[in-house]
Amino acid sequence: MAIMITDECINCGACEPECPNNAIYEGGVEWAIADGTSISGSYTLKDGSEVEANDQQAPISDDYYYITPDKCTECVGFHEEPQCAAVCPVDCCVPDPDNEEDEDTLLARKSRLHV
Repeated sequence: MAIMITDECINCGACEPECPNNAIYEGGVEWAIADGTSISGSYTLKDGSEVEANDQQAPISDDYYYITPDKCTECVGFHEEPQCAAVCPVDCCVPDPDNEEDEDTLLARKSRLHV
């Protein structure tokens, strides 16, 4: 399951530099698959839509930091636990019940993002 940031976020930014997939963005900032990854060309998002890796996607939140599920691997293959949750001072980085995934899926995403 991907991690999400709840509306309890205080916008401290501690989580953003900890993400090995560059999946965390400040509220209101557009994101792209290519940001911090080795992806180029066409990429299929979780919803089945196809985008160019450098295409800017709409922010998931305008008010506080957010994690894009298309890039989150829960730090599987990098760390023992999600690093965003480990450093969050208000414990607002929690499992996203709308994006449940098994370890194999998360490892496959890691491999795909970091060719």
